Amino acid sequence: MKNFTAITHAHIWVLDHQEALDFYVGKLGLEVKADYTRGGFRWLTVGVPGEPIPEIVLDVPGPPVMDEKTAQQVRDLVTKGAIGFLALKTDDCFGTYERLRAKGVEFTQEAIDHGYGIDCGLRDPFGNQIRILQPKTRQG
Repeated sequence: MKNFTAITHAHIWVLDHQEALDFYVGKLGLEVKADYTRGGFRWLTVGVPGEPIPEIVLDVPGPPVMDEKTAQQVRDLVTKGAIGFLALKTDDCFGTYERLRAKGVEFTQEAIDHGYGIDCGLRDPFGNQIRILQPKTRQG
């Protein structure tokens, strides 16, 4: 018997929820899966349209999750690109790259065929690293 059946959530630190929505939904084309606020805490998740999981939690560092000193340290690390990473799979990396560039997404690496697949790199508005990957189709 296996212990787990799915990965349901991944986590990315962002510095502003609205700016995160503008980028992840408005530019990348993900959809809001959950958006709840309670007691000063906002639970905001996005994901691939039509796919129930996984959801990406877009979380702003600060209370009640952590104290302000720790939150500032996390914000500094996010801005440096030191703690956030996300990989998104596509069936057409070259096309996705061109469509996102046309929407104003700035890339750190253009779409390149590496043999194992085609991928490209970018950062979100906060500094988190994002890779877009079109894996090579397996033969056999």
